[in-house]
Amino acid sequence: MNDQLEVPRTHRKRRSHAERTAETRGRIKAAVVEAISDLGFHRTTAAEISRRSGVSWGAAQHHFGDKDGILTAVLVDSFNRFAERLASIAVEDLALAERVALFVDTAWEHFGSPHYRCTLEILLNMPAPDWVSRELPLRDATLEAWSGIWGRFFGEADLSPRDQIAVQYYTISVLSGLAAMKRFEGPAVERRQIELRFLKETLIRELDRNS
Repeated sequence: MNDQLEVPRTHRKRRSHAERTAETRGRIKAAVVEAISDLGFHRTTAAEISRRSGVSWGAAQHHFGDKDGILTAVLVDSFNRFAERLASIAVEDLALAERVALFVDTAWEHFGSPHYRCTLEILLNMPAPDWVSRELPLRDATLEAWSGIWGRFFGEADLSPRDQIAVQYYTISVLSGLAAMKRFEGPAVERRQIELRFLKETLIRELDRNS
């Protein structure tokens, strides 16, 4: 018998440079979120980020420039996660109350997450003098993207520009405030649902004011 058993060889696809870069950057950003969630902002040091990500600090600097660059990337990633959640929702032909409910509930899934609480700590604690030069372009880009999301859900609302901005800022303020309180209150599920209901009712009233 000359036949031999052969185990088929598996050929692992070689990852591209872009894929390896994306994986490394993802590990570094995930390490930041994990460290801030576990230790807080001020104990999330370069050494801690390197230890948790398994990436040397020199390599991290190569990808992001410095620690503030990494933190900025985490902020961008957080907003992108939020935008992706809302972009997946089909809102055509839905009544205003349905759109408001979907918007608030989906937004809270993000704002109530550990990822957003990490984002909030970064925003409240970044003290670097050059943060202003980073923050202003990021803020402007974020607000522009937020306005696009808002317009898809509530573009037909007949509000003045001033009131439109006020309602948007109010929504962000409420969701951010609830996220901050969650850290101190624990789950508090029943009360939080009441607070979210108040937000929904306010949005329906304000967005439907002139219709």
